[in-house]
Amino acid sequence: MKLAVFDFDSTLMNGETIDFLAKECGVEAEVAHITHRAMSGELDFYESLKTRVSLLAGLAESRAQEICENLPLMPGAQEIVAFLQDCGYKVVCFSGGFSLATRHFARVLGLDGDFSNILHTKVGVLSGEVGGEMMFGDSKGVMLMRLQHLLGVSVQDTLCVGDGANDVSMFAYAHTRVAFCAKAVLKEAANIVVEQKDLRAIIPLLEQKSQS
Repeated sequence: MKLAVFDFDSTLMNGETIDFLAKECGVEAEVAHITHRAMSGELDFYESLKTRVSLLAGLAESRAQEICENLPLMPGAQEIVAFLQDCGYKVVCFSGGFSLATRHFARVLGLDGDFSNILHTKVGVLSGEVGGEMMFGDSKGVMLMRLQHLLGVSVQDTLCVGDGANDVSMFAYAHTRVAFCAKAVLKEAANIVVEQKDLRAIIPLLEQKSQS
């Protein structure tokens, strides 16, 4: 068995989920600035996530769900998932974002699993609190090790694709590490770099790598 792990925001999805939610709350610029700094590795991921989610307090859960289920997929998302599954990979998503989005798009894309965070709600509105499986800067690496152990997958048979600083930890446990339109901190840890905003661009590079 082989395992492929994709980041969600700005990788499988074209943008950052929290930025779309923040636009609805009128705090888009503030949240986008914090997101950019966090993904560049300038801020602690946990602290930045808590701060950004606190700015969403009061948004109706139904509206948040509607926004999260209508996010734009990255060009080539469906094709790269299908290609990897045809090659024998289990394909999963790790996201520092939110289950309202990842669970929906896991179904849309036919992913084998998704791991993300949960926006807390009270009486139908977002409380500004968050919890879940991907709260910290090293969460993706920890979860990847757990999945590899559970599935019996080696580092050699693991592929990771991401764009930001919180993807560095999972790159440490993957033989094939794809930095997709990524921040500099992730490119340094990658052995494949894609600058084109189309996930199909990864396919010939994987084929080339497998033949070398």
